[in-house]
Amino acid sequence: MSEIVLVRIPLAAALLATSALPAVAGSVNVAVAANFTAVAEDLAALFTAESGHEVVLSFGATGQLYAQISQAAPFGVFLAADVERPQLAIVEGLAVANSFSVYAEGRLVLYGPGRDLSDGAAALEADFSRIAIADPQAAPYGKAALETLTALGLYDAVEPKVVWGENISQTLQFVETGNAELGFVAASQVPDKADTWPVPAALHAPIAQGAVLLKAGADNPAAVEFLAFLQSDAAIAVIEAAGYSVP
Repeated sequence: MSEIVLVRIPLAAALLATSALPAVAGSVNVAVAANFTAVAEDLAALFTAESGHEVVLSFGATGQLYAQISQAAPFGVFLAADVERPQLAIVEGLAVANSFSVYAEGRLVLYGPGRDLSDGAAALEADFSRIAIADPQAAPYGKAALETLTALGLYDAVEPKVVWGENISQTLQFVETGNAELGFVAASQVPDKADTWPVPAALHAPIAQGAVLLKAGADNPAAVEFLAFLQSDAAIAVIEAAGYSVP
């Protein structure tokens, strides 16, 4: 497939201008990448308080969610952990053209409760039995973790110790339950943790997270308004406070 180039436009203006939205409370089903769980819950509560619309959130690995969307799952909005699948949704006719935007950029960290991670590369060369990484085919944070290990020249040494998580939430769970001593997780999952190593951005491709209005939500005012809300000052403040950047 050739490279997809989509120009970001102000969705608040572009989407809301498509129709006169009635002032009647509705609901929207939103598919959300697992790394964005806590932030999405905060945003949903804020949006409901402002608009009256109910937001029903479904969490999972981006690849798994896309598979559900391609099988006609009734989601109105897709908040992915990458940009490829939201763009692909437009190409494959599953999403509304020109509705794509990057709503956040994530940060990858190495997390190891009780371990000295002041030098992450050294910690990865130290003695440990298991390290948790999200499935790179389904979760962009897992892909970024493998890129990091490769850039450090440590992939071959670390690969036999990997415990694969279905998504980034399960990956964190492996570490917090002691099933792995170390894990590559999203910075937003472990805010204010001293035992983390922020992975230098130069070691992996940017973790840009894309949002798109799905065809199932095209005529749903709640879906249209929620996607526009993500670019509001109030939403951006919540996203940035959680450790993401907003382009």
